[in-house]
Amino acid sequence: MKTALLFTMLFLISMTHAQTPTAKQHLLIGTYSIEGKPNGIHVYTFDANTGDFSIEQPVTGLENASYIAISNDEKNVYAVSEQNGGGTVNAYAFDASNGALKLLNSVPAYGPCYVSVDDNKKVVFVGNYGGGSLQAIHLNADGSFVQNTVQTIKHEGKSVVADRQEKSHVHAVVLSPDNQYLLVPDLGTDKVFQYKINPASEKIVTPATTPFFDVKAGGGPRHLTFHPNGKYAYLVLELEAGVMALDYSNGKLSEKQTISMLTPDFKGRRSGADIHISPDGKFLYATNRGEANEIIIYSIDSQGKLSLIKQESVQGKIPRNFAIDPSGNFVLVANQESNDVIIFKRDAKTGTLTTTGKKIEIGKPVCLKFAAIKK
Repeated sequence: MKTALLFTMLFLISMTHAQTPTAKQHLLIGTYSIEGKPNGIHVYTFDANTGDFSIEQPVTGLENASYIAISNDEKNVYAVSEQNGGGTVNAYAFDASNGALKLLNSVPAYGPCYVSVDDNKKVVFVGNYGGGSLQAIHLNADGSFVQNTVQTIKHEGKSVVADRQEKSHVHAVVLSPDNQYLLVPDLGTDKVFQYKINPASEKIVTPATTPFFDVKAGGGPRHLTFHPNGKYAYLVLELEAGVMALDYSNGKLSEKQTISMLTPDFKGRRSGADIHISPDGKFLYATNRGEANEIIIYSIDSQGKLSLIKQESVQGKIPRNFAIDPSGNFVLVANQESNDVIIFKRDAKTGTLTTTGKKIEIGKPVCLKFAAIKK
């Protein structure tokens, strides 16, 4: 009896140990193409305890793999391929045990720059910067595209910056936390379009009751992220280099604050890029390219408003996308023109960043995504 009890206890202990989450994650990096260099999606292993990394898989070839999305079950990866006047969005099977990618199929796109997938893996959404449109694509059970049911919605309009806002430029397609709505920042029209989602319908997206949210003329809305509480959203303005704090409810945004990413004496070219919130919802980070080359750190108060903490050098040029690892211990910044991903240690109490001296040297990195390692 005692022997059986001891065996049971040892078994339970071993199972508990086996299910303890590992600090190591897959790190997927999308890149712009460079002649003579490995181009496409690079897969690394990243250790959130130490900040160390190692190459995990050979590069998955894909021209200008500039944005990546990973399904909620982490069995599929979706990546856009930017090409002159066109491009594709590509569906991959993803092996979460070793990071291997296998192409399933592709759908033509129109200057794509962003891709997202709903939590139930029913639909993929594509933002076409070049074509000024969004696409909604049904998925098969294996995560591949249903290729004959692509819905395309083209935006019309322009705004005040003649060389950047001469027409619609869709820059993101972001699902609401409940997956009921799609928020679509359009840099060219200074609007965030708001759509209702119905995955079971042929018309997957339809305009919401309030079809769009107006941004200040010349702002240039780019990327948007939601607070963990689902009540607040934050929008980075590329052309103004600012961040808007927004209230959100049932597919509708409303403004409560706009805060600059710049010092008062800054005179260089402005170019806001990416935006993310720490896992605890206390801090917001945004990158500013142009001539600033900074990641800006803000605190978030109980009402969702922002206060500037610090403007931190990214130790490189043209910080495009960045990512906070799932533990919140590190922030990785993809510097497109200095060809590196800089690894910062993050202080969870203050939100501040410290350079670790570690960096991934890689040609033109533009998108970073983490996925759990599942053995």
